[in-house]
Amino acid sequence: MATVPRWADENVLVGFDTADDAGVYKLTEELALVQTVDFFTPIVDDPYTFGAVAAANSLSDVYAMGGRPISSLSILAWPAKGETEDLSAILKGGAEKMREAGCSILGGHSVADDEIKFGYAVTGLVHPAHYKPNAGARAGDALVFTKRIGTGVIATALKRGIAAGEHVEESTRQMLTLNRAACEAMLRFDVHGCTDVTGFGLIGHAREMALASGVTLELDVDSVRFLPGAVEYARLGAAPGGLKNNREFAGCAVAARRELPREIEDLLYDPQTSGGLLIALPEKQAAELERSLKGAHRIGRAVARREKAIELI
Repeated sequence: MATVPRWADENVLVGFDTADDAGVYKLTEELALVQTVDFFTPIVDDPYTFGAVAAANSLSDVYAMGGRPISSLSILAWPAKGETEDLSAILKGGAEKMREAGCSILGGHSVADDEIKFGYAVTGLVHPAHYKPNAGARAGDALVFTKRIGTGVIATALKRGIAAGEHVEESTRQMLTLNRAACEAMLRFDVHGCTDVTGFGLIGHAREMALASGVTLELDVDSVRFLPGAVEYARLGAAPGGLKNNREFAGCAVAARRELPREIEDLLYDPQTSGGLLIALPEKQAAELERSLKGAHRIGRAVARREKAIELI
C-alpha cells in the first residue's frame, strides 16, 4: 500500500495508513460512513452455512469501528459449471445473516472462477466523533476479547478428517455469531481502541493495534480462551497455511517472557473467521464490560512502548 497514490481529504477520518478494519468518511458533523470489504473461500462444508459465515465476517469490520451496518453488495466467484443449488444456498445463507444484522443487500457482482469465493462490501454509519480506531489504545488500558480462538485450526482439522462433529459445530456457532452485541456493549464504555481478530490472528491484529497506537500490548496467554478441540488439533499439526504466514509476518514484533507449548503459540497466530473484538478501555471499566457481555474476558493490557509491540506473559 505504500506505493498507492494518496491525496489530502479532510473528510477521510480513517484511511489505510494504520491498517484499520474499515475506512471512515465524514459526511456531516454528526454522520460518517464506515466502509469495508471481505470475501474468502469456503471453510465449512454446508453452502448455506458458508454464506452466513461469510456475511458475519464481512459485517465484523463495521462493528469493530463502532458502526451500524446499513447496506451491502455481494461479491461472488463461481465455477461456470457449478451446482446452482449450492449457489442458491450460499446466497440465501448470506441474505439471512444480513437480515439478522438489519443490513440491506443492494446488489453485487460475480465472475466465473474455478475457485469459489464469497463475501460482501459493507457500508455502515457512525458518529464522526465516536468511531473506534485500532490506533486509540493507551498505556494503562485493559484488553478485553469477546470470543475464543481456534477457527482456523478446527477448519483445517475438518479438511483432514480428524475433527469431532461437536467441535466443528461449536466453532461454526461462534463464526455465525454477529459482533453486534459486542459492539453495542462496548459503546456504553469509554473505549479507546478496537479491532476485530480475523485473518491475521490474535497476534497479527494485536500487532497492528500496538503499532498504530504507539504502545506495547502485554498478552496474558493463560487468559486467552480457545475453542473446544483447538489445542488438541494444533498439537496434532492441523495448522492452516495462513497461520504460518501470520507467524512470518508478525513474529518479529513478539517477545515471549517464558517458553510456551508449541500448540498454544501456534493458536495465537491462527487466522480467525468472524473472530471477536479486541477492545482497549480503561482498567476500571474492564470488569463491568466483562459482566455486561457474555464471553468477554480480559487477556492483557497496554503499556508504554517497549522494544517489541507484543509481549507474551
